[in-house]
Amino acid sequence: MPVQVIVGAQWGDEGKGKIVDHLSENVDIVARYQGGANAGHTVVLPGRGKSKEREFVLHLIPSGIFHKHVTCVIGNGVVIDPKALMAEIAQLRSAGINTRGRLLISHNAHLIMPYHKALDTIREQGDRKIGTTGRGIGPAYIDKYMRTGIRVVDLLDRDILCKKLKRNIEEKNELLRKVYGAQELDLDAMIQEYQQFDKEIDEYVTDTSEYLNEALRKKRSILAEGAQGALLDVDHGTYPYVTSSNPTSGGACTGLGIPPTAVRSIIGVVKAYSTRVGNGPFPTELLDETGDRLRSTGGEFGATTGRPRRCGWLDLVSLAYSVRVNGITEIAITKLDVLDEFDEIRVCTAYHLGSKDLSAFPTDVQTLEKVTPVYRAFKGWKTRTSGARRYKDLPPNARSYIAFMQKYLGVKVWMVSVGARRDQTLYVR
Repeated sequence: MPVQVIVGAQWGDEGKGKIVDHLSENVDIVARYQGGANAGHTVVLPGRGKSKEREFVLHLIPSGIFHKHVTCVIGNGVVIDPKALMAEIAQLRSAGINTRGRLLISHNAHLIMPYHKALDTIREQGDRKIGTTGRGIGPAYIDKYMRTGIRVVDLLDRDILCKKLKRNIEEKNELLRKVYGAQELDLDAMIQEYQQFDKEIDEYVTDTSEYLNEALRKKRSILAEGAQGALLDVDHGTYPYVTSSNPTSGGACTGLGIPPTAVRSIIGVVKAYSTRVGNGPFPTELLDETGDRLRSTGGEFGATTGRPRRCGWLDLVSLAYSVRVNGITEIAITKLDVLDEFDEIRVCTAYHLGSKDLSAFPTDVQTLEKVTPVYRAFKGWKTRTSGARRYKDLPPNARSYIAFMQKYLGVKVWMVSVGARRDQTLYVR
């Protein structure tokens, strides 16, 4: 029962979209298992003839949608923003990419409601900012675990929808008005809007857990796609500066309704340096010209919000932790080409705290905020790698950098990306 799980091994933004798109060529199904429209997976498609390359940023629909033979699944672990979903479907259709018969949505997935967005935006304006995208993700998951959430299946019955929404909106309006002094939301308009949404997505909705398990029985191959990164996991990340779901590999099973015994391999996507969006500790962050250079060269601005990402050197201490909690079996390195022009490249191999060195990653922010990174320096390769088409074509210094990473982590590097295009992907034999 071949399931491959793709996880971001850092703080997100590792380039999972490209890797999923690349691997989708050889799978039957790509399934998204958690998160919401706060994730932005960028895919660059090659041009045809004289036409230019096309760039797509997907927030909910799996990156496998660009391969005609692939069926894409949005699992029960995802929280769905109807407007974002319909905008993505429209974007794909306008580009000639068909979603009918190729996109399935779990009837048990929870919906992001207007009051979730309102509350998320207001809370991010206070003194205790987490650095969320303000897309309503956190409040939607709160309602899910409070057992008051609205699911896709609730749209099928107007009476059930009205009853649930009335209870929710009375509570949320009181909160918006009395606590935050914000404008109340209209119940009737919301019911009408979401029933229209039901008509638009009805053809896509099904029991995706049943579909996926039947596919496994038939020996069809599945690629499980996560959003964000392992260090933002609500249980295993740098809490409270985390996302509201489980992007770690274990989230694939709960977010899709498939058994752990179906998982064959877990691919960790690793950027050749480190970035982070939002608040929270970041030991290798570079608040200098080098950090600015990484940001500008790597185009490190959020695909969803456009926010500049915080940049720093590769952190092998946090990566080793990610390998452990995810059970990563193979690594795909992205954006190696961003380091092409650096004279010296540094890698964090330990943390210094007080009078001792830490080789293990502390997940409590109180400790992580106090550590100082211990670096090992590598000589840069000062050669363009974006034109390489075989691993052996990479400069010796680049291969030494990768070999050190592989030895430190004890996990084989399987793939190296040296650009956004599909043909800029090298397999390590």
